[in-house]
Amino acid sequence: MTSRRTVRRVVSLVPSLTEAVAAGAPDLLVGATDWCEHPPGLDVVRVGGTKNPDVARVVALAPDLVVANEEENRAPDLAALRAAGLEVLVTEVRTLEQAFTELERVLVAGCGLAPPGWLDEARDAWRDVGAGEPVLRAVVPVWRRPWMVLGRDTFAGDVLARLGVAHVYAGHAERYPRIPLEELRASGADLVVLPDEPYRFTRDDGPEAFPGLPAALVSGRHLTWYGPSLTRAPQVLGRALRAAVR
Repeated sequence: MTSRRTVRRVVSLVPSLTEAVAAGAPDLLVGATDWCEHPPGLDVVRVGGTKNPDVARVVALAPDLVVANEEENRAPDLAALRAAGLEVLVTEVRTLEQAFTELERVLVAGCGLAPPGWLDEARDAWRDVGAGEPVLRAVVPVWRRPWMVLGRDTFAGDVLARLGVAHVYAGHAERYPRIPLEELRASGADLVVLPDEPYRFTRDDGPEAFPGLPAALVSGRHLTWYGPSLTRAPQVLGRALRAAVR
């Protein structure tokens, strides 16, 4: 039998991975970003933002492992951590299936934990979702001033497709293209999907830019995070989408 590796100190530079590690082994975490708000009350050293971590502070924590993501974290920061002698595990998540695989890699291979029960629950929750073709076309802004939307090859785009929503710019050359508002309004979409992160769209900030178009305000944590939130994401997102087009 192959023994699991021993990891005692982990720094997470990704909010969803912070939640994933803390769900089963909160004592492993010694550092996390300022944006790591789940679970509430997490008592660890804060090391700055995802895009501007304090490398020296991370190094001073002497972690056995730093967990990161190729999209959320900058390559120069990760290179600096490696140059300081730290082990950095970088995830890449563009699809739901990839999220499941990468979560297991982080938690089991990386942190030396047993496969968590919630990961099986998440797989079960999504197993019967997305059997049919998408029936709605959506514009999905992720930022305003300037307007940026989901483009090609994104985790959130795959999640929406499984819920019956194809986003208009899925074939764009960029993953998060900047599109003028006039073009978004003329895209022929059936609805606009407005997550509450990374930009916090609200009833008073977002829908008014798309007059006459149904607006689904959705939980960004359930749309863009890969972790324990995946267990409830089909229900939470499905409910918000249905309410918008009802």
